[in-house]
Amino acid sequence: MDTDAQLSERDRCPAPDEGPERRSRSARFSARIPRPWRRPVLLLAVCLAFVVLLSTFVVQPFLIPSSSMENTLRVGDRVLVNKLAYRFGGEPRRGDVIVFDGTESFVQNEPEGNPVTGLLRGAGAALGLARPADDVFVKRVIGVGGDRVTCCDERGRIKVNGEPVDEGYLFPGDAPSSVKFDIVVPPGKLWVMGDHRAKSRDSRDHLGEPGGGVVPVDKVIGRADWIGWPVSRWTTLDRPRSFDGIRSPDPAGSHG
Repeated sequence: MDTDAQLSERDRCPAPDEGPERRSRSARFSARIPRPWRRPVLLLAVCLAFVVLLSTFVVQPFLIPSSSMENTLRVGDRVLVNKLAYRFGGEPRRGDVIVFDGTESFVQNEPEGNPVTGLLRGAGAALGLARPADDVFVKRVIGVGGDRVTCCDERGRIKVNGEPVDEGYLFPGDAPSSVKFDIVVPPGKLWVMGDHRAKSRDSRDHLGEPGGGVVPVDKVIGRADWIGWPVSRWTTLDRPRSFDGIRSPDPAGSHG
């Protein structure tokens, strides 16, 4: 008896194509797709993966859900948020339009909800197809760490480090603020306001709450640089010149 031959025959493994149980999951899934559709489905999957990666790390579409930034941004606009703007040592500057996580500054408790619904909504928001979560906001930076921001001078203008700011981007007819305030922005924080001051809940509305209404820089998701949709609204969101003459923050916070 040829024992070696029997062992060799017994130990032989079946080829991968000798049964569906030997195929990989991807192969079995691919086999279920009609052959003419396999390439389009694969191409779609690759495109979706690319869009998700791009949205997560580089540029994310963001659906404008409210009128707080009119007329700069209108309800239904899709802005493209540059997530690399502050990634490599850059800091938000006065005049930037930013998207940020308002947890612990504008929202004290994380919103509760169905996890599955939240996941689907988050995926839609990441693609600009659904309104963002309730703890995500878009506002304009008015003061950075060390700035003294006050309202208002004799002409009703907001002052930053003692210099009045002519805010040409405000909603027509809006006053710069109907609320008086005088704050020195802590280091690493931002004072933010909407362009439609009469319709915006912003740093002014959270002055007496934990966090004082200022937004930590590390909560900034990115800078809104472009309006991508609708086509009739295509434009870049350039930093206004209104803040060009503002002096650097006074360490003592003594600007009048």
